[in-house]
Amino acid sequence: MKDDIKRQIERLKKEKNAVILAHYYCEDAVQALADFVGDSFYLAKVAKSTTADVLVFCGVSFMGESAKILNPEKTVLMPDLAADCAMAHMASVERIEEMRKTYPALAVVCYINSTAALKCHSDVCVTSSNAVKIVKALPNQNIFFIPDENLGSFVKEQVPEKNIVVNDGYCPIHKAMTAAQVQAEKKKHPGALVLSHPECRSEVLALSDYIGSTADIIKYAKESEARSFIICTEVGVDYRLRSDSPDKAFYYVTPCPCCADMKRNTPEKILEVLTTGKNAVEIPDEVRRRALLPLDRMLELAK
Repeated sequence: MKDDIKRQIERLKKEKNAVILAHYYCEDAVQALADFVGDSFYLAKVAKSTTADVLVFCGVSFMGESAKILNPEKTVLMPDLAADCAMAHMASVERIEEMRKTYPALAVVCYINSTAALKCHSDVCVTSSNAVKIVKALPNQNIFFIPDENLGSFVKEQVPEKNIVVNDGYCPIHKAMTAAQVQAEKKKHPGALVLSHPECRSEVLALSDYIGSTADIIKYAKESEARSFIICTEVGVDYRLRSDSPDKAFYYVTPCPCCADMKRNTPEKILEVLTTGKNAVEIPDEVRRRALLPLDRMLELAK
C-alpha cells in the first residue's frame, strides 16, 4: 500500500469524523488500515457504539446493511457495492411463512449473514459466535434456522433439547472444503491442530480439534500451546493469526479458501468513498425498523 494513500485516508478520517471497520476476511492492507477489525458480531457492536459520523464498512453487503440498520443517523459507506454474500440470499420469505404455519410458536433465528429483507421476517439474529447461546436462551421450542444449513446443523447438535429445523443455504467458500482436503493437510503437517468455522461441512467439523467463529479461532490459536494449525475458514484470517502468533505455522486446504467478494475491498476504494461519499448504504425506513428488532434482540440476548 502506498504511503500517500494511507496519509490521505488518515486526513479524510479526521476531517469527516470517520472510522474504518473491516472483517477478518478482507485483504491484509485493508485490515492494516482499519480502526476496528473483527467478525460479524464484534463489528455489529462497534457499529452501534462508535461516535463517528461516517462508517466505512469493509466487508460484504449484509454487513453494510446491518451497520445502517443499527445506525440510521450515520453515513455508512461500502468501498465496493458489488461485494456480496451468496448465502445472505439463500432463504425465502415464502418458506419462512410456510414454517410458521407448520410449527406452533416458532422462532425464526436468522444468521446475521442475511439480507435486510430476511431479517424483517425473523425473530432474532445470531452470529457464529453467539448462535448456540441465543438459541438456548429463547423460550421457543421450535426453531427455524436460516439461511446456513451447516451452522444450523452445528447449533442443532449443541442444543438437542429443541426442535431445530435448518434451511438449505450455505457459504460457498466453507462448503467447498472437504474431509479429503483436510486429511491431505493433516498428512503433510502431522500434529497440526484443525480449527474450523461452523459454516464448514459436518465431515470437516468431525475432523476438527476446535470449532468456533473467526474470532474464536484466532483466540484459540493465540492461547494454544500447539505450534501448528490447519485453518478451515477464509484465508483472510491469516493476517491476524500471523500478527498475533508470528512464531506459529498456519496451513490451509488446497485450493485455498478465498472469498473474491471480500477481496473487492481495497485501500484505493476506501480512499475513493471517503473522498466522494459515494456508495452510501440506503435502506427504506420501514425495512430498517423491522430489521432492527431481531438485531437489537441479538445484542440484548448476547450480553
